[in-house]
Amino acid sequence: MECRGHLTHGQPIQAGHFGGLPLDFSDFNTRYPYTLAVLQSVIERELDRRATELGALMQWGSPVVGFHQDATGVEVEVGGPAGPRRIRAAYLVGCDGGRSAVRKLAGIDFAGTDATVTGMIADVELADPPAHPFFGQRGGAGDFSAVQFEPGWYRLVVQRHDCVLERGAELTFEDFRNNFIELAGTDFGMHSPRWVTHYGDAARQADRYRVGRVFLAGDAAHIHYPAGGQGQNLGVQDAVNLGWKLAATLRGNASDELLDTYETERHPIAARVLHNTRAQTALSRSGPHTDALRDIMSDLIDMDQVRHRLGLMITALDIRYDTKVDHPLAGRRVPDTDLTTKGGDTRVHTLLRCGRPVLLVLDGNDVPAIPQWHDRVDIVTAESRTDRWIIPGVGDIAAPAAALLRPDGYVAWAADEPTTAGLTEALTTWVGAPA
Repeated sequence: MECRGHLTHGQPIQAGHFGGLPLDFSDFNTRYPYTLAVLQSVIERELDRRATELGALMQWGSPVVGFHQDATGVEVEVGGPAGPRRIRAAYLVGCDGGRSAVRKLAGIDFAGTDATVTGMIADVELADPPAHPFFGQRGGAGDFSAVQFEPGWYRLVVQRHDCVLERGAELTFEDFRNNFIELAGTDFGMHSPRWVTHYGDAARQADRYRVGRVFLAGDAAHIHYPAGGQGQNLGVQDAVNLGWKLAATLRGNASDELLDTYETERHPIAARVLHNTRAQTALSRSGPHTDALRDIMSDLIDMDQVRHRLGLMITALDIRYDTKVDHPLAGRRVPDTDLTTKGGDTRVHTLLRCGRPVLLVLDGNDVPAIPQWHDRVDIVTAESRTDRWIIPGVGDIAAPAAALLRPDGYVAWAADEPTTAGLTEALTTWVGAPA
């Protein structure tokens, strides 16, 4: 997690995996080519802190028990220790997990496949830890692994292929310890559990992400086998994609059609994650047929083209939205390239911290005249410190003359020559009608 400009939390792990087969990220063209293991409690704390800084009111233990929407807003009935109360809002976004009350109340179908395996997790201290902070092994009945999140604390994981626990079933620390010992032959002296839980490989997706003024994001919209940390990435990108579009609409700068692009863009991305996690579940099973498949897949992953294809999919670095713009950057996540501005050296992604669209004009090219959008777009002139930009999955391209960056970091428009062709259309689509 990058917090206040520094990596202050988490344990870097110099690899990922596909179904347990190692994926080397070290040559990926990104500023942070590794997995960062961060405790969920830390992520929640940092998001809570940042939201509070921005003025959001955080209310825990306040479940949604009903809502009614009309042409101007949504009235939400909220329960909790203080008793039922009603909140009026312009929009309601259900980010309330796989058993989402908002999704059920909205009548949105959640079709998919049931669980076939059970994973068990415990965050513990180890009296006799393994020699390396990250290890794993496949056994006849399942797998086990450990990740060190911080000194003294480990996340232990057991995956059983021969049982399925119901979602509400209780898993005690002793249950976890017994399962771990059965597969690993030791418990490494585990004690002082912080957290014990279990999960499955059920894969389901909401058939719609929007009903009028009600939206779904994160696990409320999709659940899947937690392979490679994709769920967190998927949910956060849902929230960022929808968040800036809601903000633009609430400010009166965008039409309702902009909100429709949330489902258009994000639904296919989640469907792809469900697809690849089902494949990874199949690869993790035991038996001679799966062993043969893993041997073949292991050989294929040694090929750079295959490794890059799978790695970019797992990390979501290969996403490309349809922006109707014919440029290799359009629709892709903008590279975090080093820049020099009048204010000094900076990076492209630093420009996005304002949460507004950015028109980036490079290398002395003329600034396009867009007076109708000056109140909604930050115009930044800069020198690119490299004349070639590297796009994951594409390769290197010439640095553009100008690019319109959406608040979520994806390129809405780009041009290689000093031109405004297509810029007005892109601004109207993603920023709103001219003032």
